[in-house]
Amino acid sequence: MVEQAVQPIVEAIVANAPNGWTHAVLHGRAGRGGTGVTGGYSRHGEKWNTGLPNPYVELMALAESVREDRGWEPVSLEIRCRPSGEYRLVAFGDAISRVTGTGSGFEVVLDPDYRLPQPGRHQEAGTAAPMGDPDVAVARFRAYLERRAAILGHPEELPPPATAAAIDEAERRLGHRLPSDLRALYLMADGDGIGYENRYLFQGNAWLSLQSMVAEATDWGAGERPWYGWDLEWEAVVFDTTPTDTVRRCGGHPGWLRFGSSEDGNFLAVDMAPARDGHPGQVIRTGRDYDDGPAYVADSITSLLGHYLELLDRGAYEKHGDHISLLEPDRDPAPQQIIGGDIPDEVPPTLQAIHINDVTGLVDLAPLTAAPRLRRLHLNRSTTADLTPVRELPVESLRITLTEGDLTPLEAHPHLTSLDLTTSAPADITPLTTIPHLRGLDLSGADVPNLPVLADLPDLRYLSLTGRQWTTLLNEGKVPSTLAAACLADADATFDDALAWAGRLGLDTENALRVTGTL
Repeated sequence: MVEQAVQPIVEAIVANAPNGWTHAVLHGRAGRGGTGVTGGYSRHGEKWNTGLPNPYVELMALAESVREDRGWEPVSLEIRCRPSGEYRLVAFGDAISRVTGTGSGFEVVLDPDYRLPQPGRHQEAGTAAPMGDPDVAVARFRAYLERRAAILGHPEELPPPATAAAIDEAERRLGHRLPSDLRALYLMADGDGIGYENRYLFQGNAWLSLQSMVAEATDWGAGERPWYGWDLEWEAVVFDTTPTDTVRRCGGHPGWLRFGSSEDGNFLAVDMAPARDGHPGQVIRTGRDYDDGPAYVADSITSLLGHYLELLDRGAYEKHGDHISLLEPDRDPAPQQIIGGDIPDEVPPTLQAIHINDVTGLVDLAPLTAAPRLRRLHLNRSTTADLTPVRELPVESLRITLTEGDLTPLEAHPHLTSLDLTTSAPADITPLTTIPHLRGLDLSGADVPNLPVLADLPDLRYLSLTGRQWTTLLNEGKVPSTLAAACLADADATFDDALAWAGRLGLDTENALRVTGTL
């Protein structure tokens, strides 16, 4: 029973309360993947955000009770209680969730199937021929195994070869043919794992069997980014990680076939959908640590094996028991970023992201025109008066505080996809209707007299407004029809407020769970 499951949580909140508290609020999310808690205690209008317990076991039990009652997995919930023992639980599925930090409030997902477009999907495709050579790759792989055997004092056991039929079936399921050099290696061995032991032949990466390769592609999908947990802190900005247009600017792509795993969420992949200057079959590094873009490794498996042989010839390796580590400097070119302070006197032309923090006085953005690859420009607790320099830059993510509300320089900006705007004067947002790819917009810190203009934005998918701004927009019937997610930026909003707001946006919230009681 839900009523029985919530009481131990209320007991824990009351037991851990500070002296003089008047009420407490716990916002949580719980399910099979774990729990998360925010909230705090209040005393005569004051709020503490510390000291609130996280009763993990009890929250998991409550989530299980709600799942049995309503079928939600996971569940978002709010518990409010007083020293008298009075409490109120409000729960719903995770289409609505609490967000914290700047612009805290509630987020609702209106279209869970929508995915953020990746900028690299529209890059010019490469037309060059593959650089790999299957015969050379096989010869180098044999030589590589022989050198390793000499170092280890014994040959390494590998799985039997994959059959041509098995490779054909894997390619059918992957939707892409393997590059000829990697295909030739699979005809020598189906990966490097025997049982639960891997040889990690690809520089600390386990060479995946065909079955595991297909499974990774199935689990990973296209690598596109879902809306859950999305806000303007996490936009679809992907940096240029190569000096030329070699790899697509994507967080993931169905043409990236993962063949090696470092078993920490990162992978080696062959790129079968290169950008203009790339080659099919080039090797990239992607995965958990590469949301800002993949790292280019080599033009082919063939070249990569040649590089490994060169390192062994130079003695650039270490032996650890039955494993060999090749020694080379980090080959991942990190994007150029500046975080903190004002714009430097000399702006590097390679700059792709800058976070300008806590600057007194107005920030002059003109020096940034020296950075023709700038993708992210965020002013945090800093102010500018003129957006004209942004007009000529390929900025995709812009967070800005304007002393005046002039958005004219952003008219028809071809690259801008997300804008977080704060103003100290009224801002006419009409110029935003001309920005073709603007999908994320936060106006919760802006004075906007013409909010109904938002209905004219062509492809707006995320919108963050205050409660008062949402009321204006909803009453006028001018909510953009394209929204996939929205944020109620109101730190004092209750879960009931959020449910009512989400209901007006079109989400069915009639079956929200509400339980009241007293200890």
